Amino acid sequence: MEYVNIFIKAAFIENMILAFFLGMCSYLAVSKTVKTAVGLGAAVIFVLGITIPANWAIYEFLLKPTGIFATDLTFLSFIVFIAVIASMVQLVEMIVEKFFPALYVSLGIFLPLITVNCSILGGSLFMVAREYNFSQATVYGLGSGFGWMLAIVLLAAIREKLRYAKIPAGLQGLGMAFLITGLMGMAFMGLMGIKL
Repeated sequence: MEYVNIFIKAAFIENMILAFFLGMCSYLAVSKTVKTAVGLGAAVIFVLGITIPANWAIYEFLLKPTGIFATDLTFLSFIVFIAVIASMVQLVEMIVEKFFPALYVSLGIFLPLITVNCSILGGSLFMVAREYNFSQATVYGLGSGFGWMLAIVLLAAIREKLRYAKIPAGLQGLGMAFLITGLMGMAFMGLMGIKL
């Protein structure tokens, strides 16, 4: 039950985008169609699901003073976390290019930009701050990725429907995307009162 609580909390209550507004650049840029949003969301789930446990192991066994080196190397955590994230994103990019070439072309530059997506690094840093164990970190990574995918797919679906609506000129495009994101964030904040 503890792992279900971590997953639900990461996906809905403490959603990376809607609660912390992490990863907004690719969220806003790729959320024009549901197809590309699902593709990028799946890539983010994969990257978070792999990098957070990997970064947990590196942090616990190499960087902490109780690790292999018995020296406090936690000051290197940012650099090491980013290196792990970059290598995992390269793996995802190669897989998507090989097996889903149409999705690879539609995602364009935003697939390699997952490397600098702050929600990926934020997930690793939250994992350290909350002192999760390995299995909790894995569930947290998958829950955070699912929440990120949920938010981008919801925004993409709404933006596809809004193409047929009469929107004032000043709100078209990113203006409306920001308003929708704010409203979705407020709706998800309503879940904070739920005690798991």
